[in-house]
Amino acid sequence: MKNTTQIGLMKTTAMVFGTTGLFTALYLITGIALPQLPTLLILCLLGVLFLMPVEWFLMLRQSKIDYGKYSLKAALIGQDKQPIIQTLFFAFVLFGVAGIFSLTVQPLENMLLFALRERLLSFLPIGFDWNNIEYIKSFPKNIILATCAVYFIFNVFIGPITEEFFFRGYLTVYNNKYGKWTPAIITIVFSLYHFWLPFQNIFRIIIFLPMAYISYQKKNLYICMTAHILCNLFATLSFIIAVVN
Repeated sequence: MKNTTQIGLMKTTAMVFGTTGLFTALYLITGIALPQLPTLLILCLLGVLFLMPVEWFLMLRQSKIDYGKYSLKAALIGQDKQPIIQTLFFAFVLFGVAGIFSLTVQPLENMLLFALRERLLSFLPIGFDWNNIEYIKSFPKNIILATCAVYFIFNVFIGPITEEFFFRGYLTVYNNKYGKWTPAIITIVFSLYHFWLPFQNIFRIIIFLPMAYISYQKKNLYICMTAHILCNLFATLSFIIAVVN
């Protein structure tokens, strides 16, 4: 990859965790203050209105600083154009690998962290437990449908696309001084950034490490982006089917 100004791990973690810390605080406060809305809907709306715009702003600002105009160049440095079929091939293979891990690693992590998870959730209103499908079903039908629609758009498209440009693009490029360790470092930061989902870090790191390394080696962040979208699509549709049934 082309040499660029390096922002370093300390600044990266401060920037990422500061932003997501504020976002998660807003999510908790708003979720408690507005019990008439599902917390999942609140999270998605805050993501669209706050978290994703901040990530886009940071990328665009870096491009302005380094290249003189607002663009996605800061996230796309060193990327190679590759056939769509190749991108899709790697993405679907990685999606399959993630599926295997979801049947093995995720249940084990859930079991190991069950007591800690239940302890933390005991301090919060019931709506913050996303596994409680009956909580979502307790809302009026129009709110349920709106929640499912917003969740689908946010979790399948807006979130993964923004996060991949931000983490596998911008933050990877601007932390490239760590060489072959860069994808692993950024993957760990990416996983820990999910303050609102703190009990899936082992699973997230394991499934995103192969995605990050292949995207890094192939200089094609769209591999990871497509695999990310596929994973979220499957998880989101599974959730929606459980809610509407």
